[in-house]
Parts: sequence; structure tokens; C-alpha cells
Amino acid sequence: MTSTLTEYPRPARAEDVPALMALRTEAEVWLSSKGTDQWSDPETGAKAIAKWRASIDEKRAWVVVDSGKVLGTVSRGPVDRDFWTDEDRPETAFHLYKLVVARQAAGRHLGARLVDWASRLAAMEGRDWVRIDTWRTNEGLHSYYERLGFRHVRTESPSHRLSGWLAQRPTTALSLPKLPLTVGPPREDRSTPIPSRRIPMD
Repeated sequence: MTSTLTEYPRPARAEDVPALMALRTEAEVWLSSKGTDQWSDPETGAKAIAKWRASIDEKRAWVVVDSGKVLGTVSRGPVDRDFWTDEDRPETAFHLYKLVVARQAAGRHLGARLVDWASRLAAMEGRDWVRIDTWRTNEGLHSYYERLGFRHVRTESPSHRLSGWLAQRPTTALSLPKLPLTVGPPREDRSTPIPSRRIPMD
């Protein structure tokens, strides 16, 4: 099966922003069909673009592509101080953000494989955890991450945020170890290691 895999991650570029927003728009519609209000605020679109551009400029955003088409994205970021405290030892964690996968990629397990990819990168950096914060009311998403091995840490509810369901997974836990995403297109050596770029989490 691995010989047929053609998708691979690469750093996101400024020209990817329209594709990233298309992914987000598609996700908004899908989330609405599932009965959740996540990303339903029309004002968040411009904010999302600005955040993605900043993540790209800071080299924290990645996309998964296949035949030139963006099928998914994930970002890493600094510790969110609305949720995580010094007692959580933020330096021990990789903070994962903006995991979005195109509906047309259903069945490829790209979400789980992207989380595994982040886990491998975090382990290479000497970190112990991959951490997430998700929409507090999106119980379906909570269950998804729990199926991937994340354990709920706690829920924070700051008045100015709708996210706050906090969870983490050890970097040693992989959902699909036999289906790794590796950097570089298929014509390159698919054993190419993931480049490590340690970013301060504080």
C-alpha cells in the first residue's frame, strides 16, 4: 500500500493562502452539517487569513499536497497562555493548530497521519507531548482526538474564547506508524527525515 502513496507535506507558501481558505470554508460547511457552531462567525475569515499569513511568514504552517493540489494543512505555534500555564511545562510540548483536511481526501487518514508527523517532529526535538486546544462544544472533534490517543487534560473557559478543550498525546504514540508522511515529493527518497526547526514555545 505504501508504494501508492503520493501525498507529502511541505512548508506552506504565501500563494497557498487561497487554497487554505478554501479548505477552511469547506470545513465550515461540513461542521455546520454536523451541528456544531465552530468557525461559524463570519468575522473570523479575515482573522484566519491574517493568522495563516503570519504562520507562513514564521515558517510554522505546512500543507499536504498531491499532484500540486493542497489536501490538508497543519500549523504549530507558541503556547497559548489563555489555556496552558507554567505548571504545564509548555517547553515539553509541541502545540498543534489548524489541522484541516479536504473532504475529497477522506479515506486517506490524512488527519491521523499529520498528527503522527507532528509527533515524530516533536520527538526529534526532545519534546514529550503533542498538545491541542479545540472548540469547547465540538464533542465529535473531542471524540476524534481521543480515538487518536489524546487524553483530555481539562477545559478552560475564558470569556473571550470559544476554544478551550485541552488534550495531549505522548510523542511516542502513533496512530498509523506504517503510513508515515515524509517530506519531499514521491520522486525523491521517501525516507528523507523531517527537518527539525525548534521554535520557542514561550
